[in-house]
Amino acid sequence: MSNLINEIPEGILDGNQNLVVQKVGQAIEEGISAEEILNQAMISAMAEAGTLFEEGEFFVPELLVAARAMQGGMELLKPLLVRDNVKSKGIILAGTVKGDLHDIGKNLVCMMLEGSGFDIIDLGNDVDPETFVETVQEKPVDIVAMSALLTTTMVNMKTTIDALAQAGLRDKVKIMVGGAPVSEDFATKIGADGYATDANQAVRLAQTLLE
Repeated sequence: MSNLINEIPEGILDGNQNLVVQKVGQAIEEGISAEEILNQAMISAMAEAGTLFEEGEFFVPELLVAARAMQGGMELLKPLLVRDNVKSKGIILAGTVKGDLHDIGKNLVCMMLEGSGFDIIDLGNDVDPETFVETVQEKPVDIVAMSALLTTTMVNMKTTIDALAQAGLRDKVKIMVGGAPVSEDFATKIGADGYATDANQAVRLAQTLLE
Protein backbone atom coordinates (compact mmCIF):
# COMPACT_ATOMS: atom_id res chain seq x y z
CA MET A 1 0.00 0.00 0.00
CA SER A 2 1.37 3.37 -1.02
CA ASN A 3 2.26 5.72 1.82
CA LEU A 4 0.39 8.42 -0.11
CA ILE A 5 -2.88 7.12 1.29
CA ASN A 6 -1.56 8.18 4.72
CA GLU A 7 0.06 11.41 3.54
CA ILE A 8 -3.10 12.80 1.90
CA PRO A 9 -5.15 12.81 5.15
CA GLU A 10 -2.22 14.43 6.99
CA GLY A 11 -2.22 17.23 4.40
CA ILE A 12 -5.98 17.67 4.75
CA LEU A 13 -5.84 17.87 8.54
CA ASP A 14 -2.96 20.36 8.29
CA GLY A 15 -5.01 22.44 5.84
CA ASN A 16 -2.21 22.21 3.25
CA GLN A 17 -4.09 22.31 -0.05
CA ASN A 18 -0.97 22.42 -2.23
CA LEU A 19 0.38 19.28 -0.57
CA VAL A 20 -2.96 17.49 -0.91
CA VAL A 21 -3.16 18.31 -4.64
CA GLN A 22 0.43 17.13 -5.12
CA LYS A 23 -0.09 13.85 -3.24
CA VAL A 24 -3.44 13.10 -4.92
CA GLY A 25 -1.76 13.68 -8.29
CA GLN A 26 1.04 11.30 -7.36
CA ALA A 27 -1.45 8.69 -6.15
CA ILE A 28 -3.30 8.86 -9.48
CA GLU A 29 -0.01 8.49 -11.35
CA GLU A 30 0.85 5.44 -9.25
CA GLY A 31 -2.37 3.84 -10.42
CA ILE A 32 -4.28 4.05 -7.16
CA SER A 33 -7.99 4.15 -8.04
CA ALA A 34 -9.98 7.33 -7.51
CA GLU A 35 -12.45 5.36 -5.41
CA GLU A 36 -9.68 4.15 -3.09
CA ILE A 37 -8.24 7.66 -2.75
CA LEU A 38 -11.73 8.99 -1.96
CA ASN A 39 -12.63 6.33 0.59
CA GLN A 40 -9.27 5.65 2.23
CA ALA A 41 -7.83 9.18 2.25
CA MET A 42 -10.48 11.86 1.73
CA ILE A 43 -13.53 10.54 3.60
CA SER A 44 -11.43 9.20 6.48
CA ALA A 45 -9.66 12.56 6.85
CA MET A 46 -12.89 14.56 6.91
CA ALA A 47 -14.37 12.13 9.42
CA GLU A 48 -11.34 12.70 11.65
CA ALA A 49 -11.63 16.49 11.18
CA GLY A 50 -15.25 16.24 12.29
CA THR A 51 -14.27 14.24 15.37
CA LEU A 52 -11.57 16.77 16.27
CA PHE A 53 -14.16 19.54 15.91
CA GLU A 54 -16.56 17.78 18.26
CA GLU A 55 -13.78 17.18 20.78
CA GLY A 56 -12.81 20.86 20.76
CA GLU A 57 -9.42 20.24 19.13
CA PHE A 58 -10.58 21.94 15.91
CA PHE A 59 -12.66 25.09 15.60
CA VAL A 60 -14.52 26.44 12.54
CA PRO A 61 -11.38 28.02 10.96
CA GLU A 62 -9.45 24.72 11.20
CA LEU A 63 -12.42 22.80 9.84
CA LEU A 64 -12.71 25.28 6.98
CA VAL A 65 -9.06 25.05 5.90
CA ALA A 66 -9.17 21.25 6.14
CA ALA A 67 -12.28 21.19 3.94
CA ARG A 68 -10.66 23.54 1.42
CA ALA A 69 -7.55 21.37 1.29
CA MET A 70 -9.78 18.35 0.67
CA GLN A 71 -11.59 20.20 -2.12
CA GLY A 72 -8.30 20.80 -3.92
CA GLY A 73 -7.78 17.05 -4.11
CA MET A 74 -11.42 16.44 -5.04
CA GLU A 75 -11.05 18.60 -8.15
CA LEU A 76 -8.55 16.04 -9.47
CA LEU A 77 -10.69 13.07 -8.44
CA LYS A 78 -14.10 14.17 -9.75
CA PRO A 79 -13.48 13.43 -13.46
CA LEU A 80 -12.03 10.03 -12.56
CA LEU A 81 -14.91 9.16 -10.24
CA VAL A 82 -17.36 10.00 -13.03
CA ARG A 83 -15.32 8.00 -15.56
CA ASP A 84 -15.18 5.00 -13.24
CA ASN A 85 -18.91 5.38 -12.51
CA VAL A 86 -18.27 5.44 -8.76
CA LYS A 87 -21.63 5.71 -7.03
CA SER A 88 -22.03 8.69 -4.72
CA LYS A 89 -23.84 8.49 -1.39
CA GLY A 90 -26.54 10.78 -2.75
CA ILE A 91 -27.21 14.15 -4.39
CA ILE A 92 -27.73 17.12 -2.09
CA LEU A 93 -29.19 20.42 -3.28
CA ALA A 94 -27.98 23.20 -0.99
CA GLY A 95 -28.65 26.90 -0.69
CA THR A 96 -29.11 29.82 1.68
CA VAL A 97 -32.76 30.88 1.50
CA LYS A 98 -34.16 33.99 -0.18
CA GLY A 99 -33.23 37.27 1.45
CA ASP A 100 -30.15 35.85 3.18
CA LEU A 101 -26.68 36.58 1.77
CA HIS A 102 -24.69 34.60 4.35
CA ASP A 103 -22.92 31.55 3.00
CA ILE A 104 -19.85 30.68 5.10
CA GLY A 105 -21.72 28.07 7.15
CA LYS A 106 -23.48 26.69 4.07
CA ASN A 107 -20.18 26.50 2.18
CA LEU A 108 -18.55 24.57 5.03
CA VAL A 109 -21.47 22.14 5.17
CA CYS A 110 -21.21 21.60 1.41
CA MET A 111 -17.47 20.94 1.60
CA MET A 112 -17.87 18.50 4.48
CA LEU A 113 -20.66 16.67 2.66
CA GLU A 114 -18.62 16.46 -0.53
CA GLY A 115 -15.65 15.16 1.42
CA SER A 116 -17.93 12.47 2.83
CA GLY A 117 -18.90 11.13 -0.58
CA PHE A 118 -22.02 13.12 -1.51
CA ASP A 119 -22.56 15.00 -4.78
CA ILE A 120 -23.42 18.65 -4.13
CA ILE A 121 -25.48 21.09 -6.18
CA ASP A 122 -24.79 24.44 -4.52
CA LEU A 123 -27.28 27.15 -5.49
CA GLY A 124 -25.42 29.80 -3.46
CA ASN A 125 -27.25 32.37 -1.35
CA ASP A 126 -30.48 34.38 -1.64
CA VAL A 127 -32.14 31.40 -3.33
CA ASP A 128 -35.87 31.78 -3.98
CA PRO A 129 -38.29 28.85 -3.56
CA GLU A 130 -38.87 28.61 -7.31
CA THR A 131 -35.18 27.88 -7.94
CA PHE A 132 -35.22 25.06 -5.39
CA VAL A 133 -38.35 23.64 -7.03
CA GLU A 134 -37.01 23.93 -10.59
CA THR A 135 -33.74 22.21 -9.65
CA VAL A 136 -35.54 19.32 -7.94
CA GLN A 137 -37.66 18.96 -11.08
CA GLU A 138 -34.57 18.87 -13.31
CA LYS A 139 -32.09 16.85 -11.20
CA PRO A 140 -32.32 13.53 -9.30
CA VAL A 141 -31.99 15.28 -5.91
CA ASP A 142 -32.11 13.15 -2.74
CA ILE A 143 -31.84 15.87 -0.08
CA VAL A 144 -32.63 19.60 -0.07
CA ALA A 145 -30.41 21.40 2.48
CA MET A 146 -31.39 24.95 3.43
CA SER A 147 -29.51 27.47 5.53
CA ALA A 148 -30.48 30.78 7.15
CA LEU A 149 -28.52 33.10 9.42
CA LEU A 150 -31.14 35.82 9.86
CA THR A 151 -34.32 35.32 11.90
CA THR A 152 -36.16 37.39 9.27
CA THR A 153 -35.32 34.89 6.50
CA MET A 154 -36.13 31.69 8.41
CA VAL A 155 -39.73 31.89 7.21
CA ASN A 156 -38.48 31.29 3.67
CA MET A 157 -37.51 27.75 4.67
CA LYS A 158 -41.20 26.98 5.19
CA THR A 159 -42.11 28.87 2.01
CA THR A 160 -39.71 26.64 0.09
CA ILE A 161 -41.08 23.45 1.68
CA ASP A 162 -44.61 24.60 0.82
CA ALA A 163 -43.51 25.32 -2.78
CA LEU A 164 -42.05 21.81 -3.09
CA ALA A 165 -45.31 20.37 -1.75
CA GLN A 166 -47.41 22.41 -4.18
CA ALA A 167 -45.25 21.15 -7.05
CA GLY A 168 -45.83 17.54 -5.93
CA LEU A 169 -42.15 17.09 -5.04
CA ARG A 170 -42.16 17.04 -1.24
CA ASP A 171 -42.31 13.26 -0.93
CA LYS A 172 -39.46 12.81 -3.43
CA VAL A 173 -36.80 14.50 -1.28
CA LYS A 174 -35.65 14.71 2.31
CA ILE A 175 -35.26 18.23 3.71
CA MET A 176 -32.63 19.30 6.24
CA VAL A 177 -32.18 22.78 7.69
CA GLY A 178 -29.58 24.62 9.71
CA GLY A 179 -28.17 28.01 10.66
CA ALA A 180 -27.60 30.03 13.82
CA PRO A 181 -31.25 30.98 14.57
CA VAL A 182 -32.70 27.62 13.48
CA SER A 183 -33.64 24.99 16.07
CA GLU A 184 -34.90 21.43 16.22
CA ASP A 185 -38.31 22.73 17.27
CA PHE A 186 -38.46 25.14 14.33
CA ALA A 187 -37.42 22.39 11.90
CA THR A 188 -40.23 20.18 13.16
CA LYS A 189 -42.80 23.00 12.95
CA ILE A 190 -42.03 23.78 9.31
CA GLY A 191 -42.08 20.12 8.29
CA ALA A 192 -38.37 19.52 7.68
CA ASP A 193 -36.99 15.99 8.02
CA GLY A 194 -33.99 16.98 10.09
CA TYR A 195 -31.90 19.74 11.68
CA ALA A 196 -28.15 19.97 12.21
CA THR A 197 -26.29 22.36 14.50
CA ASP A 198 -23.00 22.26 12.57
CA ALA A 199 -21.28 20.84 9.49
CA ASN A 200 -20.25 17.60 11.14
CA GLN A 201 -23.77 16.91 12.34
CA ALA A 202 -25.04 17.76 8.85
CA VAL A 203 -22.95 14.92 7.41
CA ARG A 204 -24.29 12.50 10.00
CA LEU A 205 -27.85 13.68 9.41
CA ALA A 206 -27.58 13.31 5.62
CA GLN A 207 -26.28 9.77 6.02
CA THR A 208 -29.13 8.93 8.40
CA LEU A 209 -31.80 10.44 6.13
CA LEU A 210 -30.69 8.27 3.20
CA GLU A 211 -30.29 5.00 5.11
